[in-house]
Amino acid sequence: MTKVIAILIVIAVLFVGWQMFVYWDKVSHEEETHRQETAAAAAQLQNLPGLPQYLEASLATAKSQGDRAFGVWLKNYGHLVLDPRKAVIELDYCQLLMRNNPAEARRIFATVKDRTAPSSPVWPRVKEMEKSFQ
Repeated sequence: MTKVIAILIVIAVLFVGWQMFVYWDKVSHEEETHRQETAAAAAQLQNLPGLPQYLEASLATAKSQGDRAFGVWLKNYGHLVLDPRKAVIELDYCQLLMRNNPAEARRIFATVKDRTAPSSPVWPRVKEMEKSFQ
């Protein structure tokens, strides 16, 4: 009788171990899928219409030089950029600006949020960032 109980306990432990492995595998695949979806969404936002092609290089340079250069770029070329890409660029600027000038970052975020419709491809990013800028 004790041998039967020992065998049942071993089978139960193996079964629980297997179920834990299956659950862990499922969760790790979900995390990887989420990371891939996030990366794809970010790539899609960078390819939205509204930014003239000749400004792409100067935008990348301004982003790499920090918030001051990015702000100057927006002042100089912001009127040439149209939504929805303008909203993406301004949200990027808000993230950079949050460290040095949070009040200005919140003001810019509020203007972007006010003009972005829920049907816009930028809306999920606005909702995601909303908690940080309130």
